[in-house]
Amino acid sequence: MATLYEIHPETPQVRKIEEVVEALQKGAIMLYPTDTVYAIGCDITVKGAIERVRQIKRLSNDKPLTFLCPSLSNIAAYATVTDSAYRIIKRLIPGPYTFLLPATKLVPKLVMDPKRKTTGIRVPDNRVCLDLLEALGNPIISTSAPLPSYLEHNGFIGKAELFDEVEKLVDVIIDTGEEPGYQVSTILDLTDNEPAIVREGLGAELVANAI
Repeated sequence: MATLYEIHPETPQVRKIEEVVEALQKGAIMLYPTDTVYAIGCDITVKGAIERVRQIKRLSNDKPLTFLCPSLSNIAAYATVTDSAYRIIKRLIPGPYTFLLPATKLVPKLVMDPKRKTTGIRVPDNRVCLDLLEALGNPIISTSAPLPSYLEHNGFIGKAELFDEVEKLVDVIIDTGEEPGYQVSTILDLTDNEPAIVREGLGAELVANAI
């Protein structure tokens, strides 16, 4: 049974953030809200936790995982960012965007695309996520909640139903009192000279002006 933390969405309680971070450092898997959908996540440095996320999502090792970073400078530690990519990312963060970039050696193999050696990184516009990232000091894996009803309803299900379905799969659930989002992030491939939209999601209408 997962431990439930009720955390204020705009002014997260420091003590509760610290308790969640302590759990993540010990290998916990959490369900948490982002600025898009509810996500499954863990500390990117805990291999066993990443393996559990893959099992929950039923992902083979050749399927990359997205992770959250707190800032553009932090992204540069985990990905090679060209000057043009830097300008685009700077215009769009924080926000509902996933950037595909060449991975550095800091990105675990279990996370990156093994063929392209790329990784997906987000800087979320979500106070709880950003406070967790700051307190943890590491990126956090962020993959949409793997629920059949999420897919059947295009992600638009109630919070209580979501929690009921996932509580046996994770160790921590964060409840900010808000209903789950149902729109995924927009994915922008910045690995080549010409940026390309891989998936249109939340905020897609703003990308054209940024690139």
